Formats: sequence, structure tokens, C-alpha cells
Amino acid sequence: MIRLVGVLVVIVGLGLRLNPLLVVIVAGFSSGLAGGMGPYEILEAIGTAFVTNRYMSLFILTLPVIGLLERHGLREQAELFIMKLKGATAGRIMLLYMVFRQATSAVGLQLGGHPTFIRPIISPMAEGAVAKGRTLPQAVLDEIRGMAAAAENYGNFFGQLIFIAAGGLLLIKGVMEQAGYSVDLLSMALYAVPTALAALALATVRYTMFDRRMKNLSLESEEENR
Repeated sequence: MIRLVGVLVVIVGLGLRLNPLLVVIVAGFSSGLAGGMGPYEILEAIGTAFVTNRYMSLFILTLPVIGLLERHGLREQAELFIMKLKGATAGRIMLLYMVFRQATSAVGLQLGGHPTFIRPIISPMAEGAVAKGRTLPQAVLDEIRGMAAAAENYGNFFGQLIFIAAGGLLLIKGVMEQAGYSVDLLSMALYAVPTALAALALATVRYTMFDRRMKNLSLESEEENR
């Protein structure tokens, strides 16, 4: 029971808004020492876990690249590009991205994400489609950014389980077999298809309604400026 002291350290540390990395390291050492491990053994366990799961930190390498591109006008160019396209709306852009995200997740490709696509590309394009050269209120900008982030979440969440080797499906299969139930990965993946289509249909309705609301907001703004 005392080995769970690390959980308490994480709760207290994050509750006090201390440095997350420092909190996790202290929690790891606390649990290790409480479990009878020596400092060298704890360091070895942390190093082994890092090497085993190092692929999970690869996304960090993309952050400097995205930051450099933003510094040189990536967001501005995305806004200008979308403003030149006739018929482009924020809802259509976000819906198209969701379809792209679902399709790539369904075949096991993780190409998208909030730091690599939503923040530098999709959100600025959606903002440009709504603003069309005007200055938007902060509340509207926040709503557009939230809707853009939702497109990533919808596409990734409802698309990844269609992939037969998805981590979620493997976890379900492992748990079910441990409980004595034999399940087939292909059958589970096929069951995820109707859910993904339903999510896409609901998202289509939501983004269409969002476009209408943004259009009405634009008309009201034009009338006030007259």
C-alpha cells in the first residue's frame, strides 16, 4: 500500500501547480524507495522505460519545426490562402480535416494532431474563412479554435478503432480473453465502422449549423457597420 505514495505525490504536486516533470520524477523515486529499490535501481528502471517507449517522445521533435514555421508566417499564409478560395467555410474545412483524420487513423497512420495540424494550419484557415479580413472578437476566435480541436478529437477517436491493430482494440481483446471470452479483432474493427459513420454524420450537422451561425454573425456585424 505504501508503494502508492507516488500517486499521492502526483496529486499534491499537480494540485500545487509544481513542475510536472519534477513531480513525476519525485513520485517515481518515492514509489521506488517505498518499494525497497535503491537509487541506482530506480534510475535503471526509468532509463529502461524511456528507451522502451522512446517512440512516444518523437512528437516533441516536431514542435521546434512547427514553431519555426509559425515564426515565418505559416498561420498568416494559411489564412490568406483560404480567403482566396470561394465557397470555403470554417465548417467545411474542419469537416474535411475530420474525414482525412478518420481515413488515416483507419489505416493506422497517425499524421495529424493538435500541435502539427490544428494549431498551425486548420485553425488559422478556419479563422480566415470566418474573418474574411475583419477582426473577430476573442470569444468567436476561441469558439473556432475549440471546434477545430474537436475535429481532431472526433476523427482520431472514432477512426482509430477501425484499424485492426489499434492499441484500443488490442487492449479490449486482451481484457476479454483474460475474462474467458474469445473475441476476433476483425469483428471488433467492423463494429467500429457504424460508430465512425454516425460520428461523421453528427459532425456534419454540427459544422453546418456552425457555418450558419457564423454567417448570421457576419451579417449582423455588417449591418452594425452601416
